[in-house]
Amino acid sequence: MILRFKNVYVKEAATVAGVYESKGPLSNYFDKKYRKDLYCGEKSFEQAEVKLLEDSLKLVLKKTNLKEDNIDLVIAGDLLNQITSSCYSSLKMNSPFLGIYSACATSVEGILLASSLIEGGFVKNVIAATSSHNMSSEKQFRNPTEYGAPKPKTATFTSTGGASILLSDEPSKVKVSEGVIGTMVDYNQKDPLNMGAAMAGAAAHTLAEYFKESKYKPADFDLILTGDLGRYGKEILKDFMKEEYKITLGSNYNDCGTILYDLDRQKEVMAGGSGPVCSALVAYSKVLNSLKSIISSNRSFILTDFCLSKETNFINSTFSMFGGDLNVFFIFVFVLWNNLFNSRIDT
Repeated sequence: MILRFKNVYVKEAATVAGVYESKGPLSNYFDKKYRKDLYCGEKSFEQAEVKLLEDSLKLVLKKTNLKEDNIDLVIAGDLLNQITSSCYSSLKMNSPFLGIYSACATSVEGILLASSLIEGGFVKNVIAATSSHNMSSEKQFRNPTEYGAPKPKTATFTSTGGASILLSDEPSKVKVSEGVIGTMVDYNQKDPLNMGAAMAGAAAHTLAEYFKESKYKPADFDLILTGDLGRYGKEILKDFMKEEYKITLGSNYNDCGTILYDLDRQKEVMAGGSGPVCSALVAYSKVLNSLKSIISSNRSFILTDFCLSKETNFINSTFSMFGGDLNVFFIFVFVLWNNLFNSRIDT
């Protein structure tokens, strides 16, 4: 199911990075960085996550010279109990609020919902925001970090940060053009410390269905990004696509979880980044900035290890962005993953 939008544009975005993210290769592209303090000046990790999201909301308003009264709706979600961080962060916005939860797909679900409401003429300016914090998320979904539980190399590292994107019906350089809502897929993966393997099947299914319905091929795109499969998950995805769907993903494919960190130097992140903010920190910083530069300069250039030129793409549960005469087209693939915690882990 491809949703097509004609009147939705990216006005601006803001990113706030945690300690480990600030040490990664995208550090210079973040709007604000907490380089040394995991608590972000607060008394708990949960309050730190609220601070990260609050900062990103304030920054996106500052970058657009808008006030809270100019925002018709805030759509936000995170990993904590009853999306606690999003609720508390939105208290100071004084704007209507919708809370959402889609785990690692939260950022793009927010964009899909915001785009649909803007396209329908119900709202004009909408902020879609998300956050995660390694310490608070690990405590809730795995083990408290103080416990010191060992992890295998397949484990991913919940990213710390806050990210907000402001969508509007006012034309800008980058346009949201398409969205694809993926289906729930379960390939019976039960290891909660190998999330890349668990999500790869759903990512493959979403991509394959998109290519089938849109008639596009992977080679038509300069950039295809998955949200947080990590070092091993993205290789599983490529194998799965080739064996199950006879589709080959080339050098134009990469994963946000492997872009956010230097995996060879930052050993503590293991297989790479994960969590709601992982893909958002990558997409809303260097990638979005690069799209604007391509459009304004009317030329191609290289971004990290993938090329952004005439046509660029993203998929998630799925959204796409167009911009200017270059017809820059993103597809971001993020996937909702099934409940893996139906089996005990013996330590």
